[in-house]
Amino acid sequence: MQLRLDDEDCQVAFGECLGRALEGHGRVYLTGELGAGKTTLARGILRACGHQGAVKSPTYTLVEPYELDGVLVHHFDLYRLGDPEELEFIGGRDLLAEDALCVIEWPERGEGWLPAPDLEVTLRLADSGREATLEARSENGRAVLERLTAMPSLARCGLDTEGDAAR
Repeated sequence: MQLRLDDEDCQVAFGECLGRALEGHGRVYLTGELGAGKTTLARGILRACGHQGAVKSPTYTLVEPYELDGVLVHHFDLYRLGDPEELEFIGGRDLLAEDALCVIEWPERGEGWLPAPDLEVTLRLADSGREATLEARSENGRAVLERLTAMPSLARCGLDTEGDAAR
């Protein structure tokens, strides 16, 4: 599935739709170059789960936990990760095993240690906006994409969708 996100408001609105489709569970990898909008998308996902405050990328702490309306969300930012084994020292194995929603920025830094994602979202700069490509990597990821494409709010957000949701 491909989307064109014209501005930051679209990115957050899409994140909210994605957050609702995730239903509080799964592993989502957010990839893309620096400034592509990974944290902005994470902000939308967290809003869908009930978070109303600011969302900073947990670049130095590596993970920021949120408990929101009965949903546990772990927002990881692995940009400054020196070695994937560092995840073991912060309790990453336990955090990723919990019945939680794990949103992981810069997952390539944890390659070889992180479990496979349910959904991978790749963000690219495109003119003044962004392009997002979503790929399901598990049965749960495919179910999330099906729920996402069935959402009337996705079209109301003014998002331009292209591609096959079953991808």
